[in-house]
Amino acid sequence: MHWRIALGCLVIIPVYLSASDPSFSREIQPILQKNCAGCHQPAAKSSGLDLTNYAGLSTGGKHGPAFAAGAPTDSLVIRYMTGEMKPSMPLGGSILPAHDIDTIRDWIKSGAKDDSPVEVTSTEPSTYHQAPVITALRFSPDGKFLAVGGNREILLHNADGSGIVKRLPGKAERILSIAFSADGTLLVAGGGTPSRFGEIQFWNPREGKLLRTAEVTSDTVFGASLSPDGKKVAVGCTDNTVRAFDTANAKELYKISSHENWVLATVFGTDSKRFVSVGRDRAAKLVDANAGQFLENVNQMRGELSAVARHPKKDVIVIGGEDRIPYIYMLDRPRNIKVGEELTLIRKLDPEDGAIFALDWSPDGKWIAVAGASPSVGIYDADSGAKLTACRGHSAGIYAVSFSPDGTRLATGGFDGQVRLYRTKDCVLEKAFVPVPIITGGTQ
Repeated sequence: MHWRIALGCLVIIPVYLSASDPSFSREIQPILQKNCAGCHQPAAKSSGLDLTNYAGLSTGGKHGPAFAAGAPTDSLVIRYMTGEMKPSMPLGGSILPAHDIDTIRDWIKSGAKDDSPVEVTSTEPSTYHQAPVITALRFSPDGKFLAVGGNREILLHNADGSGIVKRLPGKAERILSIAFSADGTLLVAGGGTPSRFGEIQFWNPREGKLLRTAEVTSDTVFGASLSPDGKKVAVGCTDNTVRAFDTANAKELYKISSHENWVLATVFGTDSKRFVSVGRDRAAKLVDANAGQFLENVNQMRGELSAVARHPKKDVIVIGGEDRIPYIYMLDRPRNIKVGEELTLIRKLDPEDGAIFALDWSPDGKWIAVAGASPSVGIYDADSGAKLTACRGHSAGIYAVSFSPDGTRLATGGFDGQVRLYRTKDCVLEKAFVPVPIITGGTQ
């Protein structure tokens, strides 16, 4: 017997399998995700086929259902994987190991039963027995609210930390990035459920209304950023791609495969015509946002990169990652670069005490906040590179930082589950609070 659990509620539905029946969720789906989901997933349905879930496999693509329950020899998925039908799958790769194909064959022969966990998108906010790790927060452009990522929801707080204004529940288990449009009428959140799906949520924050969503790849998405004109959102993905979406309809505009590892952060240029993506391959890549075309690397590659932020008025960025040093670059080269030159580097800042996970640039362009594995946030003078002060109080790593629109306050959040509000000029702690309501007693 395999237990089917309805996430977000207390309904448990037993699904009975014989002891010898292969399990779709435990055995078949991992094979498909590893070998097939790169091409056959919601944002890129090659041949109209989505292999990230049972429903997609059952529905099939332009050639029909991928399997015929009880008849593996008649099932397209087996015929393509064995090379009986051309082109053999995975496309351009080696035929799957015989034991993997045999597992899929046995599952189809046994009736191709679905034992996937049922995912229910609840309209009710999550219940908490302990504070969650904070991986995303952002002030609204008018300075009235602070949006904080929780478990399957976004919480809108009063900007001074005096209380929750709205709770925005959604499907994604984790919210890893939050961005507001310049006029505050649109909130975009990027995240997903690990090893299941990535999701971009589009909200009207003033009404607390979910406008639309986009699912992409078979894992969470990172570093969602909005173009200044509010027309596009870019996200980084674990399949080494960067993808751009139209905010008006949540349709994918294009994907770019110039990175060689996970893409963890993105930021648009001042005119919305370009954006920069950074990731584990150590590169900061400049992209034509209209054509969806890779232009060039901005940086010389050093350590893995996990964060990027842009000057509010100039096409100048700061990047950071595992080597602990924030680097400030201009996006435009003053002239053609010779081998070994790094003319776009403006300066590098002092090393932090740990890897860098989050960066933000103050709205007036004067300060840069740097956070990461160290339990403090460094604030630097952007023009001179001097470290001005450090905001202390966290007990562990910090994953999110945001300057208020007037630059007088800095919000931080991380592993210890507390949001902290500091006075920017001297890092005096004004308030610390857990951003979710905690229910005492019982276990989570």
